[in-house]
Amino acid sequence: MNRMKLNPIAPLLGLAVCMAAVGCATAPPVPKPLQVPRGQELLLQLHATGVQIYQCQAQRDASQFEWVFKSPEATLFTKRGRNIGKHYAGPTWEANDGSRVIGDMLASQQSPTAHAIPWLLLRAKVTVGRGAFSNVKYIQRLNTVLGSAPAVICQQDQAGQQLRASYSADYLFFGIKR
Repeated sequence: MNRMKLNPIAPLLGLAVCMAAVGCATAPPVPKPLQVPRGQELLLQLHATGVQIYQCQAQRDASQFEWVFKSPEATLFTKRGRNIGKHYAGPTWEANDGSRVIGDMLASQQSPTAHAIPWLLLRAKVTVGRGAFSNVKYIQRLNTVLGSAPAVICQQDQAGQQLRASYSADYLFFGIKR
């Protein structure tokens, strides 16, 4: 029986050529309301790990209290695990090179994962500096894990207290390559 030997490195070489030649990065499939407009290219895909910060506050009628989202606090990593920046209130993504983008939410959809924060589509309302985030026009938050507010209602004696819920997510940054 004649068996053909496969070179285990060949697929990796093909991927490297693809990435070097045309930048074959592709976004994962997302629900239609969260898709970026046509003509936008995937510029950067980062993984975030950190916390979603909630604060106990009175509801509008002041008879009950609830956990209200305040801000994220996360570190941004490349696929290879290199720390490239941070994510914080605004919502803001800031690269170690000093560039940053502040987003404005366009659409939200419940995560398919239980207890996970929603998936989002945001538009860049402000970009600052030259670097990783300078050409960003749209941001998707996908593949979220955990981070939701606690299911239990907070009490009056907890007013002002903060709770930090661990989370992770993928952030995809889109724009026009220059």
